Amino acid sequence: MTTVADLLEARAEDDHTGLRFEDRSWTWRQVVDESRRRATFLSAVRGEGPFHIGVLLENVPEYLFLLGGAALAGAVVVGINPTRRGEELARDVRHTDCQMVLTDRTQAPLLEGLDLGAPVTLVDDDAYRHALAGGGRPSPPPSEDSLYLLLFTSGSTGAPKAVKVSQGRLADAASVMAGGSGFGPGSVLYCAMPLFHGNALNTCVVPALVSGATLVLRRRFSASGFMADVRHYGVTYFNYVGRALAYVLATEPAPDDADNTLLFGFGTDASPQDISAFKRRFSCPIVEGYGSSEGAISMARGPGTPRGSLGLPPPGTDVVVIDPDTGAECPPALFDAEGRLRNAAQSIGEIVSRDGAGRFEGYYANTEAEAERTRRGWYWSGDLGYRDEAGYFYFAGRNADWLRVDGENFAAAPVERILERFGPVAAAVVYAVPDPRTGDQVMAALEIAGGAEFEPGAFADFLATQPDLGTKWAPRFVRLVGSVPVTGPGKVDKRPLRRERWETADPVWWRPLRSRAGDYIRFGYDDADELRAQFAAHGRLDYLAT
Repeated sequence: MTTVADLLEARAEDDHTGLRFEDRSWTWRQVVDESRRRATFLSAVRGEGPFHIGVLLENVPEYLFLLGGAALAGAVVVGINPTRRGEELARDVRHTDCQMVLTDRTQAPLLEGLDLGAPVTLVDDDAYRHALAGGGRPSPPPSEDSLYLLLFTSGSTGAPKAVKVSQGRLADAASVMAGGSGFGPGSVLYCAMPLFHGNALNTCVVPALVSGATLVLRRRFSASGFMADVRHYGVTYFNYVGRALAYVLATEPAPDDADNTLLFGFGTDASPQDISAFKRRFSCPIVEGYGSSEGAISMARGPGTPRGSLGLPPPGTDVVVIDPDTGAECPPALFDAEGRLRNAAQSIGEIVSRDGAGRFEGYYANTEAEAERTRRGWYWSGDLGYRDEAGYFYFAGRNADWLRVDGENFAAAPVERILERFGPVAAAVVYAVPDPRTGDQVMAALEIAGGAEFEPGAFADFLATQPDLGTKWAPRFVRLVGSVPVTGPGKVDKRPLRRERWETADPVWWRPLRSRAGDYIRFGYDDADELRAQFAAHGRLDYLAT
């Protein structure tokens, strides 16, 4: 194992193009020189306490230079998520004990008036540029277990947790990625995913450093600019998270879409339909992986991986699906002739690594969350899944994606897959809303493909013909959204949907609680009043306040 600092120093005399951004470029030698200047600056301004540096920037070269400088100086980079606002953003900075926050004039307004507990430095200010020319005391070289990053998780519930990432762990993971992908000096790696997220660093930025490839930074992701960038820079590889492929596929097709330099893309959370469509349209294979910022579990797809599967964990690792209530392994998933899950209630549980707790480096200043993740000496992913008889894993949602309707527990993801079969649906998000009497009701947010109409009768007919739709799974409420909400890294964010429920300006259709069948009808003010009265009658108004 080595360190990120070692990887940088190995590029100190490399005159191959290391970085391209808009109309500028830097050799790897120049990237290392710029990183050394930041290391000197950071060492000079270091104060007492944890050497933690908050960075709030878009994907600009300065972010990369600060990552390099921190690696050389032994500092810890705290990537600040610009999609968070107000007290939530301030809490991230305070919780991670940042000594300073580095930002620029475009992002600085997000910090105005906040109690950060740390000074703010503008990297596009003359004072900062002057400081980079100054001297500073040398820092001792970091070790493999030196803390390097604090990455906030993008969990679906609760305040994000800051995952610890050491220099050795990141260097090792990036080396595996670069070697397995065949990256080299002739590769051009395109990064438009945000640098505050582990996906960008683990699967693009640091692998480029390991292999000596050219890294192309895009200030922020643009679906309309994606293919233009690919052709302009000669991109051979890109990384993605969440719905990025769907956004690119939504752009106007061109006759020469398949005429490009792409060899493959790698990411997480794309739908099987989007993966297939992307390959057809752009002649570019997509490789899906499964992992998390915590780094304790990973899976990869290979030849023969069933459609929709996450793939297999590395050989020799002990990853299983556990019933959280009993601690026992769930039985294998059973499928019908059309590949539809038959025993969801029995086969879905939490994905657990019984030998992965040691690979998890912990959360910063959150021992309670660490203990929850590593109970019984195992690593509990917080993800729901199931496994077929051949050992392939399938994703079934997050822990917060359990629903309990009429005493039956089930996961959201299988319901989402069924709803996405309905022709006009571009994306479906399923989540729990409270029932006036007890438990939950199912609500779905549907993003309808451009120009299509939602026909409630056709939707009801569709549901009635789905043999794998559980008896409790049909949505009671259907919300039509222009686009499903996503987090900063592009993953679907169910939190605002759960919070707003049916109290939204978006069109909502429903099957009234007094009805057990029939078409969906438009939800209106009178319905909201009646529903609220039912909550009051059963003493559950508090559930509408959460």
